[in-house]
Amino acid sequence: MESRHEPLAGYYRLHARVYDATRWSFLFGRSQLVAQCAQALAEMGKATGARVAEVGCGTGHNLRLLARELPTARLTGIDLCPPMLRRAAKAVGRTADRVELACCAYGPDSLARGSMDLIVFSYALSMFNPGFEAALDAARLQLRPGGLVAVVDFCDTSVPWFRSWMGVNHVRMDGHLLPQLADRFVPARQKITPAYGGLWRRFSFLGHK
Repeated sequence: MESRHEPLAGYYRLHARVYDATRWSFLFGRSQLVAQCAQALAEMGKATGARVAEVGCGTGHNLRLLARELPTARLTGIDLCPPMLRRAAKAVGRTADRVELACCAYGPDSLARGSMDLIVFSYALSMFNPGFEAALDAARLQLRPGGLVAVVDFCDTSVPWFRSWMGVNHVRMDGHLLPQLADRFVPARQKITPAYGGLWRRFSFLGHK
């Protein structure tokens, strides 16, 4: 594992046991994004046998939902942290025969070029600092023509102390992701939603290669 990824991997080694018990209170929009992905793939005629990857899959929350919504899809989950992936292996349960889990830093060689119908980033890109641009470039490389990228993440905050606190937790919140997504993918759907009375905003984005 590259040394620059160790702080993030170490952070999640500490949080793996409590991740699912705590993140429901602020990682909003994940199940909605999965439903939108399934609908979009069906409209594209790609739902049957789709090749789907989630980058930063963590404990497998989204992989479990994707496996349910896309019952014939082949899924790949990529994450830096072995304790998180051990929990992901349990989360996918009976669908494990069509889910591959990879413990690695995501990059252009993590998936075959032009092989994926859908790549999902759920509250991951805001923690790729540096590296979010390279991750989006890799996703574009790995998607098939017309393939779909789907993102839900923190957008921004106007509250300085909250921005600083999230920075301590490896999260960047200054509205930097949506412009980079729009530069690389043709937007199909995007939405910005306030959370906790405007303490921060989150966004969702679906776009095509």
